[in-house]
This record gives sequence, C-alpha cells and structure tokens, in this order.
Amino acid sequence: MNCKQANENISIKEVMESFSLFPSKEHPKTAYYNAINRQERTPSLLVNYVKNIAFDFGTGKQYDVVSIVQELKQCTVSDALEYLSRFDFPYNKPSVTEAITAENTNQILEVKELIHPALLDYLKSRKLESQKSELSEVHYRINDKRYFGLGFKNDSGGYEIRSSFSKICLGKKDITTIKNNSENLKVFEGFTDYFSFKILEPEKTPSDHLILNSVAMVHKTSGLFGNYKSVEMYLDNDRAGEQCRDSILKIFPEADDRSNEYFPHQDLNDFLISQEEKTLENKLEKNQTAIHEPEGNRNIYRRKR
Repeated sequence: MNCKQANENISIKEVMESFSLFPSKEHPKTAYYNAINRQERTPSLLVNYVKNIAFDFGTGKQYDVVSIVQELKQCTVSDALEYLSRFDFPYNKPSVTEAITAENTNQILEVKELIHPALLDYLKSRKLESQKSELSEVHYRINDKRYFGLGFKNDSGGYEIRSSFSKICLGKKDITTIKNNSENLKVFEGFTDYFSFKILEPEKTPSDHLILNSVAMVHKTSGLFGNYKSVEMYLDNDRAGEQCRDSILKIFPEADDRSNEYFPHQDLNDFLISQEEKTLENKLEKNQTAIHEPEGNRNIYRRKR
C-alpha cells in the first residue's frame, strides 16, 4: 500500500477513532474535533468526510490520512503506512454532490475597535491591556453561529483570533511582519509573546519583528532571514518551539536563541504574567508589614523619608 492508496481508500474518521478521537460536533459531511497537537476549549479541527481530509483552523495546516497519522504518532511515512495497514479498504464515501471545504464554513462579519468588556477582561488576564490599540474586535460566523474575539492581522489579510474560548485563524493563514528598517529581526511564535516582549523590554532602537502565528508557518520564512545581520528567537520552551528553533538555525545558523531568558516558563506571556504577580505580591507584603508595624516605627520611617 502506498500513500495514494491509503489516502483514497481508508476513512479518516476511522483513523481518528483508532486514536480514541471523536467529534465534538458532527454533520453528515463534516465534523469538528479538538486540535490533535494542542489543548483548546473550542474545537478547531474540521474533518471533511467527503474529501477525506482535515483542516486545522488554528495552524492553517491540512491533513490527509497519512499525514494525520504522522502528526498523531510523530512518525515517518513508512511507519504511518504500517499503522494504516490494519484498516479495511476501500471505505464507503458519503454520497453527496458538493463537498463542504474549510474555507467556506466561516465568515468575518465585522472588524472594529476593541471595546467589548469580555475581550478587555481577557486581555487584562494576559497582562496585555496596554496593547489594546494593536488589536481589533472581530465578529465572525462559523457554521451559522456567531462569535467574537481579539483579532491580530497577518500579512495576507487574515486574522488570528483569540478569546477565552477560541484560538483560530479566519481567512488565509500567514505570518505577520512588522518592519522598522532595521538590520535586526526578532522572531515570536504568536502575538501575545510579541506584545509581552514590548512590555518587558521597550526597545531603544526598533527592530523588525516576525510573528509566526504558528510554528507550522516557519516554512514561509526562509527568504526573510537573508535581509538581516542578526536574528533573535523568542520561541516557546516546548518540543514545537525546539523544532522551530532548529528549522531557523538551519537557515540562519547565527540566530540567537533567547528562550533561556524566560525559562522555565513556557513562553514570554507566561513569564510576563509571573512577573506581574510577583510585583503584586511584593506590594501586598510591604503593605502588610507597614500595617503591622508599631506606630513609633512608622513615624520614624516617615521622618527618614
């Protein structure tokens, strides 16, 4: 059995079930599953039973039967084909006249200034409220249901959407580049890390910035690095971040890995949140100390000041 035979004759639905993965919402032609390579509250993996493929709205990546086994097992094509040899084929394809594709199941309804209290609260929970003006409030529809979220625009006009309940991309998936005519480039996985960096380390000399919007988009960056004298990487401290760093180092071996600066935190935003919490704890401790000091000591402190 080769890849073409596997992709055409083995049901992607049955493959998902073999990994104990089942749809959160199912229709005759399509179904929504939770992403297979990350945790999320709102399912963003659309499986098309007619075309026998899956599309991840969060990363913009499309899977066929063989590649989804590779992703799930983190294995080679040969190993994936060996795994698929256990399945009976050909399977009975759904009888429909028109396939529903990932691209036409969502629609952006409105893009406006960020004002919704729920989104502002979410931004505050990430300690990024100072970056409000850099984001939009995007209202959209998926499968006839309306939603809204924070929107960060990419270079193809699509939007990375974030809220307490969703992490998806609307429109074409792409990287976001922010250019300041610099010879230095700073690379981030997502916009929350980029904004966190801006808060943690305000730049005296502006750099150019590359926001991948997903490590899966690193393949689109190979032509960018030749324009720079130095590259700094602020990627996640996890397996995906390590793989992304390795990919960039193959293209630009002198790239500087800065992830140790916020280790053991997974990313810059986690680090920012921890720093804000430490600052608050220190303030509370100082206030408690002042409250419980003898009156005489507090007067001496005031006089010394």
